[in-house]
Amino acid sequence: MSKIKGLKKVVPYIKPYWVKLVLSLSATTLGTLFSLFSFTMAIPFLGILFDTQPQVTDPVAFEFSQKAIFHNFNYFLTSIILDYGKEIALGMVSLLVIVLVFFKAMFTYLGNYALAPIRTGVIRDIRNKMYNKILSLQLSYFSEERKGDLMSRMTGDLQEIERSVMQSIKNLLKAPIAIIIYFVSLLTMNFHLTLFVLILLPVSGFVIGRIGKSLRRKSLKGQRMLGMLLSYIEETLFGLMIIKAFNSEKRFTRNFENENNHYSRVMKKIWRRKDLAGPLSEFLSTIVIVIIMYYGGSRVLDASLNLSPQAFITYLIIFSQIITPSKQFSNAFYSMQRGLASIDRIKDILNAKLKITERPDAKSISTFEEGISYQDVSFRYADKEVLKNIQLDIRKGTTIALVGQSGAGKTTLANLLPRFYDVNQGKITIDGTDLRDFRIEELRNLMGIVSQESILFNDTIHNNIAFGIDEVEEDAVKEAARIANAHNFIIETEHGYQTNIGDRGSKLSGGQRQRISIARAILKNPPILILDEATSSLDTESEHLVQDAIEKLMNNRTSIVIAHRLSTVKRADQIVVMDEGKIVEKGNHNELLKQEGLYAKLYNMQVFES
Repeated sequence: MSKIKGLKKVVPYIKPYWVKLVLSLSATTLGTLFSLFSFTMAIPFLGILFDTQPQVTDPVAFEFSQKAIFHNFNYFLTSIILDYGKEIALGMVSLLVIVLVFFKAMFTYLGNYALAPIRTGVIRDIRNKMYNKILSLQLSYFSEERKGDLMSRMTGDLQEIERSVMQSIKNLLKAPIAIIIYFVSLLTMNFHLTLFVLILLPVSGFVIGRIGKSLRRKSLKGQRMLGMLLSYIEETLFGLMIIKAFNSEKRFTRNFENENNHYSRVMKKIWRRKDLAGPLSEFLSTIVIVIIMYYGGSRVLDASLNLSPQAFITYLIIFSQIITPSKQFSNAFYSMQRGLASIDRIKDILNAKLKITERPDAKSISTFEEGISYQDVSFRYADKEVLKNIQLDIRKGTTIALVGQSGAGKTTLANLLPRFYDVNQGKITIDGTDLRDFRIEELRNLMGIVSQESILFNDTIHNNIAFGIDEVEEDAVKEAARIANAHNFIIETEHGYQTNIGDRGSKLSGGQRQRISIARAILKNPPILILDEATSSLDTESEHLVQDAIEKLMNNRTSIVIAHRLSTVKRADQIVVMDEGKIVEKGNHNELLKQEGLYAKLYNMQVFES
């Protein structure tokens, strides 16, 4: 039952390739039949060799049955013996065996040839689905998952599926065909002896099945631990400077080695169980063959089986051919257990619920005329309430600054606008229409975002500025860079706009990265701009250049500015002061100073510190 359930998990991915699968199975069936015919030629061959083959002097009408085929073949062989002698007959039988084996090998190859696109295509399709699903999932999903574990699922788990499940599918589909064909031939040769064999085989199958039950659980645990290891590596690479600065190398090394040793112990048990499948099945198969040899041989000697010696030898030869597909089947079962654990982990991502969805009748939006309104908006992460009953109106063309201490909810308030998250209560509207009624892609096209941490990609400067735009002229990219005060340093790089900036823009300084981000937003030319503490981590000179670029970017746009340095938002049309998820003050700079509330306190502290 567990095997059937396991196959059901794989079937949806194989369905698109059913034509190739049918071709593969057809070729495999033909290859097995030719293999069977080549072995059954041993009966007349041995009969001639030992002079026990009765001569057949009259043919029978052709029928698609073993009896008719062998009768006419023996008639043909008898004619050759009578006309040319035994040596010529032996030569012809030998040649026929060679021809049959050639066709068997050819069709076996064609079966594998047709199966290769299935093995590679299924993995490609799953990887594409995973990547697309990751891009479509809401940001909150990734705050609850380790990046290293997600990377492990897209790499290690997929490799495990390719290595174990797809190879297992090949054997699980091909091995039964061979077993069935060989067993049917054995039944036609001698029903009673084959019935005796069928009683023996389930016993060995039961023993093998008992060993494999724990393999899937161990494999699932091993894949999870690999995800933990990749998470450690990812965190180490990201925080390497801090690790060194705080002399924490030994602690990180100790933690990593403990996890690595634990993973190694689990994998050792997995491999030992897997490696037991082949030798165990071979040993049990040998026992079965020896029992058949003893039981069948004794019956042949006392003539109770109605089976000639050469037919009994052929029977044993055919039965021995069942051993290989039986071993493949048992090995496939073990490998399938490991792969199914990986499929379960991958399905956790593919079946993850999308919380940010687009309504079927979503409206189109390309611009807005009046403004944005937050109406009684509340939001929580899991059980933590972050925003509480927010009321805020933003007129088109104005600049709104969100200020307050860290954790006050400023960034969350801004992230609700492009629907990175959805509100738990209330609604956000543009020109009176709920954001959730718009098409998501068109809604986000209205907005440009410059965050505190510049998100750049391992690509050229040109492609980072033109990010998200399919076709753009070089002059437009350069103009955006000039407005962002980035053109001068770009042309001084080794290859100008075609210079690769490295992982996360590591070849550029913080100020340069931020100006590239601003140039990207300028080129997009969005009517709504979100600036999330875009200058907070820069030195004075870089801050001046970036602030000047930001002011150019904000011209004639509706801007939401999240600011840590209050000196940068003095000219905002409205300053919104937040504290513990609530709006506690509103007004322009001078109005808020006169109120002598939280804003005045924060501003005076910064002035004093400077």
